[in-house]
Amino acid sequence: MPIQVLMPALSPTMEKGNLAKWLKKEGETIKSGDVIAEIETDKATMEVEATDEGTLGKILVPEGTADVAVNTPIATILADGESAADLAKAPAPAAKAAESAPPAAAKAEAPAPKAAPAPQAVAEPDPEVPAGTEMVRQTIREALRDAMAEEMRRDPDVFVMGEEVAEYQGAYKVTQGLLQEFGAKRVIDTPITEHGFAGVGVGAAMTGLKPIVEFMTFNFAMQAIDQIINSAAKTLYMSGGQMGCSIVFRGPNGAAARVAAQHSQDYSAWYSNVPGLKVVAPFSAADYKGLLKAAIRDPNPVIFLENEVLYGHTGEVPKLDDFIVPIGKARIVRSGSHVTIISWSNGMTYALKAADELAKEGIEAEVIDLRTLRPMDTETIVNSVKKTGRAVTVEEGWAQSGVGAEIAARIMENAFDYLDAPVARVSGKDVPMPYAANLEKLALPSAAEVVEAAKAVCYR
Repeated sequence: MPIQVLMPALSPTMEKGNLAKWLKKEGETIKSGDVIAEIETDKATMEVEATDEGTLGKILVPEGTADVAVNTPIATILADGESAADLAKAPAPAAKAAESAPPAAAKAEAPAPKAAPAPQAVAEPDPEVPAGTEMVRQTIREALRDAMAEEMRRDPDVFVMGEEVAEYQGAYKVTQGLLQEFGAKRVIDTPITEHGFAGVGVGAAMTGLKPIVEFMTFNFAMQAIDQIINSAAKTLYMSGGQMGCSIVFRGPNGAAARVAAQHSQDYSAWYSNVPGLKVVAPFSAADYKGLLKAAIRDPNPVIFLENEVLYGHTGEVPKLDDFIVPIGKARIVRSGSHVTIISWSNGMTYALKAADELAKEGIEAEVIDLRTLRPMDTETIVNSVKKTGRAVTVEEGWAQSGVGAEIAARIMENAFDYLDAPVARVSGKDVPMPYAANLEKLALPSAAEVVEAAKAVCYR
């Protein structure tokens, strides 16, 4: 009897995923272990391996199909001696397969109403991009991959190391294709020992190489924090400028989706507290690419905080031979005159949604994407607050000793006489991240909370 291939669960909490691509065609011979398809969630792109041998008899779910329920039959494998006539013997697809959304290209009927797209930082022209530049749409994981590939082609001293970055193509497929292009000497799989491989990276940087150290999550980097802070960040000062450390530590930071307290912490405030480090936390695909290239070239250690939820988001990236975004420069992504909203990374999602809602009520918010947390672009913040007289900070991390508190202090020090209301902070709630989906949602900030804070400082 033909064997059904089911939509796999990539994690214990996964309920649906997108069938991104078929790597095998109907009629092709399949061996156990062959990669036959790619599955995409909001967190990662993963490969589906065949567990049986035979021929790919029929593809039941076309590539590009969104929201395919776990355990939905996606293909049928014919065993040796079976033919297309035997496909009728396969069990009928489960009813939940009907829940899957067909690919956009295959829709012949009138299109159903589309969900509102995630906000993108494109409202204002980017000063780093020359007028008339051709743009390409990329996911953030693709933008990161291209940034590393371009820098590795440009400079033979650049290499990538971390858990599953090579053979597995990266836990979130950010390093996809790098091993094939650059080989095992420059794309290095490490043991599961963050303290060890971070130390190897720091040592390599001290000898003049330029490592990109990937952490599967910055929560795991706590095992390596001595290497990052005591070795990488302090050596230039302690050596009297004789020994530098050009290294990038990158990986997902902050909340993802139902991965609980030990995998959900936001370390923005931790690292941005440390002299000797530069700390970057982009939001848009273009900034992910341009800032990572700048980080790799920087002679100092750079903490590059990515966001797991954003990896699959798409945006426009300039098609330039060498697109660089300067570290330490914020960007005004939406102009306004009534209140300044300041955020970074995934916090920009709430900030931009809130700005749209506020505009409906006649409140024009100016939205600033910090992009870099250390050094912080105080000038852009202060100039905006001098114009609007009001400020709201938005972050997924905790409020106490948070980045929002630092921003509020700088506004008070540099623009106190221009304030018409106290600076408001919107942040994650003061609890470890819950596992339950409903509680996780309550623990994170929301666009509604940003709207409420903005209206409060506007006395509305």
